Amino acid sequence: MRVSRAFSSGVAHASGAFRRAVAGSVLGGCFALAALSDPATAADAPKPSKNALELQARAEKALKGKTIGWVPVTLGIPLSDEWTATMKQEAEKLGMKLVVRDPGWNATAQLQAVSALIGEKVDVLVVQNPNVQLLARELKRANEAGIYVVQVNMASNYDGDAYVGGDFIRIGQLLGEDVVKACGKGSGTSGKVQIIQGELTATASLDQLAGLMEALNKDDTIKVVSNQAANWDATKALDITSSVIQQHPDLCASVGFWGVMQRGASQALKTAGKLDQVKSYASGEGGPADCDMLQQGLLYKYLNYNARLQGHDIIQTISFLLQNGDKPGTKHIANFSQLVMLDKETGKGDACYSARK
Repeated sequence: MRVSRAFSSGVAHASGAFRRAVAGSVLGGCFALAALSDPATAADAPKPSKNALELQARAEKALKGKTIGWVPVTLGIPLSDEWTATMKQEAEKLGMKLVVRDPGWNATAQLQAVSALIGEKVDVLVVQNPNVQLLARELKRANEAGIYVVQVNMASNYDGDAYVGGDFIRIGQLLGEDVVKACGKGSGTSGKVQIIQGELTATASLDQLAGLMEALNKDDTIKVVSNQAANWDATKALDITSSVIQQHPDLCASVGFWGVMQRGASQALKTAGKLDQVKSYASGEGGPADCDMLQQGLLYKYLNYNARLQGHDIIQTISFLLQNGDKPGTKHIANFSQLVMLDKETGKGDACYSARK
């Protein structure tokens, strides 16, 4: 019995000590965890690197409070509306202000808008040139006034600081190479091709035509039976194509320099019952309507340069110019858009940018 009582007492004593040790350990652990999880009590809170802080400060100093003046050819079309929405959203995130002027396809109004923005001393002037000459003198004047000049998708005879947009020589070449595959030697077709330009003196037309003809001229079985300008107008493209298909019922391909305009040409081919025979090509901004045309069979191939990504590229180019700080007019850079050739199979899902809600 004495052994039993002594043993029990020892166990009880040990158990109490064990409980106290466990309790102390748990409480200590809780305090330790609390210290780790509470930043206010951490001895070594993480700090940003000096380099990161300096980069942030330099960017903010260069960009915050700056004003961008933006003058497209017109608003109210998918291309310029998408540029504008993306530019506004991204400029505001960087602390910049976007001022927009809509000339509504009026060349005189566009020239006046550019001149007014120079007078308002914006920090950056962004323009879409209707042709190579109209804005050239004013863009030079903007640079001389200390304003950076960015030209979008259509350049002028004056360089400015940057061009952001499609490489239209390359766009023409890619379209032409595909037309040769479809209508050239060994295709069993007539080899007849129709070309629908936009504005004859716009670089998007001039350069696209140069690249296209370079590719088409490599195959002597290709015959360009019509090369006319529809001035970016779908109705004019429809009228031109209706006439061409009557004169050349064995036409093999129709190449338009903008998807919105080429819709008119494709409608003319559909009305004539020729969509299965005549391959309709276009280049453009890659909006939802463009992919819809591919799915509906109104387009055979579509070369997408994606307006939403271009809007992003415009702001990034502006950011570079402002942070670099070189005198306006001394740097001439090109930021060419990514090009993706789409067909009915690939022109699905997110191949074209989604409509904004």
